[in-house]
Amino acid sequence: MFIKRIALVLFIVLLSWAYQATRPPPPKLCGSPGGPPITAPRVKLRDGRHLAYKEYGVPREEAKFKIIFVHGFSSCRHEAMVATELSPEVIEELGIYVVAFDRPGYGETDPDPNRTEKSLALDIEELADQLGLGTKFYVIGHSMGGQVIWSCLRYIPNRLAGAGLIAPVTNYWWPSFPANLSVKAYYQQPAQDQWALRVAHYLPWLTYWWNTQKLFPASSVIAGNPHIFSPKDLELIKKLLSVSDPEREKIKQLVKQQGEFESFHRDLMVGFGKWAFDPADIKNPFQNNEGTVHLWQGDEDRLSPVILNRFIANKLPWIRYHELPGEGHLFPLVEGMSEAMMKEFLIGEK
Repeated sequence: MFIKRIALVLFIVLLSWAYQATRPPPPKLCGSPGGPPITAPRVKLRDGRHLAYKEYGVPREEAKFKIIFVHGFSSCRHEAMVATELSPEVIEELGIYVVAFDRPGYGETDPDPNRTEKSLALDIEELADQLGLGTKFYVIGHSMGGQVIWSCLRYIPNRLAGAGLIAPVTNYWWPSFPANLSVKAYYQQPAQDQWALRVAHYLPWLTYWWNTQKLFPASSVIAGNPHIFSPKDLELIKKLLSVSDPEREKIKQLVKQQGEFESFHRDLMVGFGKWAFDPADIKNPFQNNEGTVHLWQGDEDRLSPVILNRFIANKLPWIRYHELPGEGHLFPLVEGMSEAMMKEFLIGEK
């Protein structure tokens, strides 16, 4: 009887430990006691959350083109790749205004424990309304931010003047993908990333534990391992790091200052979870050619497989698909690339 009691106590202790190990710590909310300070302008959303943003370009009242930029994984409002790579001359010439915002849990935007692919699109719509961007505006997203643009096309198409997807991350479980194609793309990832995404998709409640435990290698994307990048990407990163920038480390810490669960981990859970729609089923929002949708994709991208985005573009012939030979995931950093993309996107100039 004594041994049974000891065994029961040990089982309870082990169960309690296992439960606690799967529970992420609460986020460190900006502006809360002991939390990070609030330094950015923010709008208050429909559910009481705050969304932080940063404006680039000409004043919004004078702008001809008003654009909302959606940042990617492990990024923030300060790293609006297309916006920050534009020369002042091009910005003035075209009359471009860009607002980039911290997605939920990133930077200084409050986390959203109820985040879904739909809620992100509604956040964007509300930001546009609170900033007075008008009935229609442009949206552009890179990487995981590009994935968000599919949600905008699905849930707020009537608000869009145009949409740009830059190396958008795909969800391997979208139903339209032929099994052989999605499996091929899936197994091109490092094994540790295959497991990280399996957990995020099938066992999302274990996502925090999987990416913080030490028994198995967790997501190499979160770790920023260089093997996730193409040779061209690594050249661009090396060039970027060769230029001294005292703000770079500050921004790196700002990205995850509220905690990795509500930013990185929830990104995996939402981006690779079960979606309520399939992007390949989206209808053309610009039946009368009053706007365009562009998708740019490098054919050596190791984070967003070209074969999957190529498949979606073929399913949706109204998308203007641009496949860039030899380019990886970070091609907007190529000198002159962002300006060329923006001109083609806004005025059709190649």
